[in-house]
Amino acid sequence: MGMERAQDRRMTAAGRCARALLALALLVLFVPGPAQAAAPHIAARLVAESPAPLPGGSTTVALVMTPEPGWHGYWSNGGDAGFGMQVEWNLPDGVTVAPFRYPVPEALILFGMMNHVYEHPYALLADVRVDRSVASGSDLTLTGIANWLACTDKICVPEKAVISVAMKAGDGAIAPATRRQFDGWRARLPQPLDRPGKWERRGDTLRFAVPLPAGTALDTPHLFLATRDLADYAAPQAFSRNGDQLIVETRARGETTGVAEGLLKLSDGRGLSLRFEPGTVPAAGKAVAAASRPDAALFWTALAGAILGGLILNLMPCVFPILSLKALSLARSGGVAREAKVEALAYTAGAVATALLLGGALLALRAAGEQVGWAFQLQHPASILILLVLACATTLNLLGLYALPSIGGGQALAARGGAAGGFWTGALAAFVATPCSGPLLGAALGATLVLPAWAALPIFGGLGLGIALPFLAVGFIPALRRRLPRPGPWMDRFRRWMALPMGLTAVALAWLLWRQAGPTGLFAALSAAALAGALAFAAGRAQRHGRAVAPLFALLLLLVPLALWTNHAARAGGTAPTDATAFSPDALVRARASGKPVFVYFTADWCLSCKANEAGAIEREAVQAAFDKAGVTTLVGDWTNGNPIITRTLAEHGRNSVPLYLWYAPGAARPEILPQILTPGLLIGKAQRR
Repeated sequence: MGMERAQDRRMTAAGRCARALLALALLVLFVPGPAQAAAPHIAARLVAESPAPLPGGSTTVALVMTPEPGWHGYWSNGGDAGFGMQVEWNLPDGVTVAPFRYPVPEALILFGMMNHVYEHPYALLADVRVDRSVASGSDLTLTGIANWLACTDKICVPEKAVISVAMKAGDGAIAPATRRQFDGWRARLPQPLDRPGKWERRGDTLRFAVPLPAGTALDTPHLFLATRDLADYAAPQAFSRNGDQLIVETRARGETTGVAEGLLKLSDGRGLSLRFEPGTVPAAGKAVAAASRPDAALFWTALAGAILGGLILNLMPCVFPILSLKALSLARSGGVAREAKVEALAYTAGAVATALLLGGALLALRAAGEQVGWAFQLQHPASILILLVLACATTLNLLGLYALPSIGGGQALAARGGAAGGFWTGALAAFVATPCSGPLLGAALGATLVLPAWAALPIFGGLGLGIALPFLAVGFIPALRRRLPRPGPWMDRFRRWMALPMGLTAVALAWLLWRQAGPTGLFAALSAAALAGALAFAAGRAQRHGRAVAPLFALLLLLVPLALWTNHAARAGGTAPTDATAFSPDALVRARASGKPVFVYFTADWCLSCKANEAGAIEREAVQAAFDKAGVTTLVGDWTNGNPIITRTLAEHGRNSVPLYLWYAPGAARPEILPQILTPGLLIGKAQRR
């Protein structure tokens, strides 16, 4: 056996030598002449996210690589026969450039050699930091000489180009189109795993343990190692499951020790970057098929969490004003079984359909490279403007200023009975419920980050079903219907009282527009409210004189240019509390370096659960005193207008919605995720334990 193993090692060494000689031959035989060098097979272009980076801050540059058909470039570790990008920078004073970050590569075997490649256009991203001492208006043009390897399945050509991008120190402004382009490139980067894995060598076998939830979708997974001379790149990789550990086994190559770096390719081009520490790797478990199915337990747990979370949302103030409309409708029906069942089913259909549409739009935007999460539509002032008009119109209707016509829009249908009224009330309830993220809901929606689209969509549908459950129960359980009050004069008084929460909702939406877009948003809110009031008054007069009112609602088209203007004026992010520091990865690193506890919370002005926690726990005087005594640093991530950095951070912690609360104890490797409902005692206890 020993002789056979030694012979295998000699054959493996011979194979490696042959492959190295073949790679050298390819490089030597096919090095291009001067004429060829003038026309690279992979075009390189340097782009800056902000042409005017702010002194004391940073921006991102992208080195966009566009291969000709049939050609490919390489990852940072090119594998057996390639190498990544190498740049010799010529930097202005006060400017530093971080190493490039690479998107998820593909595995390509040629002549028995494993290559880690890109066969399509790709972008390498690097952070550029500008020192605070740099004067505004200074020339910050970046130039460098880039070297890379371009290959086909037959030849390899080392290529070189001078790359450059003009920049001047300024205000850090980023054009919306450029931001979207960079967000698309960032979406293709691997997400960092928040926990290290383990690796060990047993004889000629290299074993890795990746801490990965059992339900994570895997479609032809591959482990790319950035640490060189550790594994035989071309050797088969065996994947198996041991609980929440993904075990990877392959053939070892060298004698490397210490921490190893790698990238695990998942499904749909997604990937996770992680580090492996030397340690004991659990035994291999159930083999992972080439196209792994998501774990059934994760799916059913997430679905149950979404349904229960949606049910709890009925108690949230963001949904209650809409439910008042349906309460009036059910009371008006007098408990008639058939009418109640029809309305309950229609209400459920509306809530589920809206949740599925929002979830489908979210998944589609992610697939297109956008960094978005749940409630993404509320990050756009145009959506808030629409909700404001609906809230104003509903308030005035409940006050009796006018009666809704039978052919109005979604809000008009919401106030009617029958199937149409039930459907649109359910749709409206699901739409306005998105600012709330109650217990169970954050983890349930976070599961959609690792589930494939076909498994993630039912989770969103479960949210809609949970919202509709109370009315579904009333519609089909006679005992509940018998408890409904009988129709009578009280209904008119109740209806007028329900105008109060709806009016407060309109005021809150106006405040949110002001927070999102400043004076422009406030002007838009007041204009929308005035237009809704004028239309309601005109509709009421027309109805009293027996005239049609439907044409009046065409005037709502006047809101279209106002909405576009408001969207254009929206500020990037909300306003963090004055006693807190805005969250950024750099700010978190600096805060943790102090050796003191760090409390990070992610919020949005439209998130009522967030604001309730802030007023009831975070901003309480006793909590702040305990934080001051313990030296706790508080960082705030404001997601009001959307922020791709915050979206990625939420995803890294298994969330795609706010609130998210993280507690970093001194010296802890990873944060503790706190409950979505905070209490002063919980935060004070954390600060005192330190």
